[in-house]
Amino acid sequence: MDVTNSAVWFTVSFVLIAAIAIKIAKGRTMFGSSRCTMPTPPVVDGISLIRFLHMLLTKGLRATIHDQHKRMGSVFTVSFFGQKLTFLVGPEILSHFYQGPDSEISHGNMLDFMIPMFGKEVGYGVDFTTRYEQIRFYIDALTRPSKLRVHVGPMIQEVEGYFAKWGQDGIIDLKHEFSMLLMLISSRCLLGKEVRNKMFDEIHTLFHELDSNGMSLSSVLFPYAPTPANRRRDRARSKLSEIFTEIVRSRRCSNQVEEDVLQNLIDDAKYKDGRSTTEGEVTGMIMLLIFGGKHTSTAATTWTGARLLSSERSLTAVAEEQKQIVRKYGDHIDYNVLLEMETLRCSIKEALRMHPPAAVDFRKVHKNFTVETKEGHKYEIPRGHTVASPILFNSNLPHIYKDPDVYDPSRFSRERQEDKIGGKFTYAAFSCGRHTCAGEAYTYMQIKAIWSHLLRNFELKLIYPFPETDWGKLMPEPKGKVMVSYKRRPLPIN
Repeated sequence: MDVTNSAVWFTVSFVLIAAIAIKIAKGRTMFGSSRCTMPTPPVVDGISLIRFLHMLLTKGLRATIHDQHKRMGSVFTVSFFGQKLTFLVGPEILSHFYQGPDSEISHGNMLDFMIPMFGKEVGYGVDFTTRYEQIRFYIDALTRPSKLRVHVGPMIQEVEGYFAKWGQDGIIDLKHEFSMLLMLISSRCLLGKEVRNKMFDEIHTLFHELDSNGMSLSSVLFPYAPTPANRRRDRARSKLSEIFTEIVRSRRCSNQVEEDVLQNLIDDAKYKDGRSTTEGEVTGMIMLLIFGGKHTSTAATTWTGARLLSSERSLTAVAEEQKQIVRKYGDHIDYNVLLEMETLRCSIKEALRMHPPAAVDFRKVHKNFTVETKEGHKYEIPRGHTVASPILFNSNLPHIYKDPDVYDPSRFSRERQEDKIGGKFTYAAFSCGRHTCAGEAYTYMQIKAIWSHLLRNFELKLIYPFPETDWGKLMPEPKGKVMVSYKRRPLPIN
């Protein structure tokens, strides 16, 4: 990685967030004993720590983890500010990280900066039990085939309507176009047609304010400080809450029923004790859902495009798949047709392997646990440690992924299935186990709907160099504009 301002900011962010995160032990009641009966991981400290931080600053996260992995193995602890940050390298040792109960290992308060963004009634503002019931509501509304089928029609309508406004040819910023389109899709599928048609501009502006201010470094580290960014964040959230609360009240009073996620959260979401969702819960959950989807989907759709347009072989493969599907179904696209786009699915998945939504995932250890590396070494991770899964590095392990720096969607084909080589925690772009993203299937459907339309109707060329990663963002994305030229040209079927 070149030494750029983005690299510097990523390093500063990484160190600061890790330092803040691992202070949890001092302010929380811990569970169990921290006495270890087995060896603990080797420690990076002293001069080794200086080397670690220097390499992180100058060469980036992936190169730094690679260096420590060679020197110390798959499990090692970085000791700084009197605290311990333990890295778990490789899918073989991630079972407890992704599957362990929250009483033993959890995010702790690392994501508490989201509470003032979405409210105290949802997400990390509630206890474990309530949070997982709310995740169940998301799963019911987004991942069931019966629900996904309903969303595909509106997705396709939004996609076709948006690209119909493009000219015969031109130059566009792919990242900007996808950000706008995906917000339109979210407004339609999550909030409903009426909101999409009448309030889109206002909601889009408010979400931009919530996002740009709530995800700033100062707001993440000091979410309750009286800063201008926090005040702008709070005003945006307050206005969004007013809008969504009024919509919820209107639907409940008029018995209005829509086929959207908001309606599912109003009518179908029931806690195990029989209680329905409150207005505050519904508004917080829908805001959290739109926010999460906006970041992940925009970056994923853009990275997929940048990778395809930089690989003639891969672009030819997805275009050929579209030809075959058009011969079979004509121009019609529905849920079943999207499911058949296996080459496109692999292309999206490969882009996310190379550009995961999060470079590192963190947990706080509340109870000692043990790991065993693929070499047979056993270590005990003590209570109080923060553990980190370096997703960016784990996604490029050469003993799992052949030529990991090469964009090769066929690695996920039924014949190869490289993501199965290391077990069920090998591929973590959407997290794994108990923490798997509820919107994964919905995200794939969105991206397929967009790129199948583009492949069928346009000739596209990447006119800027392949984008670097903006490590200055907490959720890494393509840096700057991703400029593409387009010409309307129907895909030749014969």
